[in-house]
Amino acid sequence: MSVRIDIAGLRPEKVAAVPSPLAELGMALHALAEPGHHPGLQGWATGVSARLDPHLADRMCEADFLWRTTFSDLFLPYAGIPGGTTHPGTTLGEELDLLDKLTDQQFVDAAMEFNCPMPYGEPSPGPLDDPEQRRRALELAAMRGPRQMRFSERLLTDPPQIRHWLRQLLEDCEEAFFADTWARLRHQLAADTRHRTELLRRKGVAEALTSLSPAVTLDEAAARITVDKLGDGRTATAGGGLLLVPTSLGWPHLMVLHRDGWQPVVHYPVGSPELAKPPSVEQLTLRMTALSHPVRMRLCRNLARGAYTTSELAQIHGLTAPEISRHLSVLKKAGLVATQRRGRYALHQLDVTVVARLGSDFLEGILR
Repeated sequence: MSVRIDIAGLRPEKVAAVPSPLAELGMALHALAEPGHHPGLQGWATGVSARLDPHLADRMCEADFLWRTTFSDLFLPYAGIPGGTTHPGTTLGEELDLLDKLTDQQFVDAAMEFNCPMPYGEPSPGPLDDPEQRRRALELAAMRGPRQMRFSERLLTDPPQIRHWLRQLLEDCEEAFFADTWARLRHQLAADTRHRTELLRRKGVAEALTSLSPAVTLDEAAARITVDKLGDGRTATAGGGLLLVPTSLGWPHLMVLHRDGWQPVVHYPVGSPELAKPPSVEQLTLRMTALSHPVRMRLCRNLARGAYTTSELAQIHGLTAPEISRHLSVLKKAGLVATQRRGRYALHQLDVTVVARLGSDFLEGILR
């Protein structure tokens, strides 16, 4: 499972690393709505929430589905500008002006991404133009709850009114808390984008991309970027550019905008905890599957306490040596058991460090 970006014909100068105040505001709203996703930000989130005007807090709750899951593509509006080469603005106001340039159809489709999930990453008629899509969108919104239903009805009836409401809300958030947050973070983000730009210039696209995250790889022969995620998607630069947008508030989320007709964007975390290289989704699946079998769980109980030979494990568990070998093979393939030779004996032992990381690896994998 992965998100793939076809970059055939992409010129190096069309790859740009640029900070985005609107994207960081989207991430800030997400962290406030889901502090459990970001344990390192709980002090910041608690402080901001304690100072919020209750009326603004209520308004933020009216449409928190735009940023609670991760955040809507509306926070990356430059990607939707025709031509596929528009960059983020230097101020929140400039980016809100870009948001105003999206068509009503683009705005509505992006606003409904989480509220009532519509087709993503492939061309399809939108609910503004297609009565059947409109009926389906409202039906899905109703399943989500009354707030989502009311928002969707207002959005489909009067998109300009919702546009004005959202812009005013984001401007009020800037005044209430985000201006201070951005003043603190923008220097780190600017330094990071200078570093990525230098990598692009000196070492090329491949080096710059792989520096973002171990989950990002480039197959130069196939002209394809692959981002290892628990989901599937595909897009292409198709004559446009590719944007690399950093976030200080975003770890562990590594997001890829792959909406049909929009410029691809990789939104990557900086300043994240210095953890060991996270396993791929395939490795994580192997490890979870390996530990799901009761015999292998019992083997792990012994192997966590010391090193054992196959014969010893067979005797302890009342199984044949070939049966034990098959179970050990599954655990070794998953990277959970290490084997070392001592004379003529092969001793197996659980890698407790890898097992201890499974919880955080799983969480990062599903949130990535």
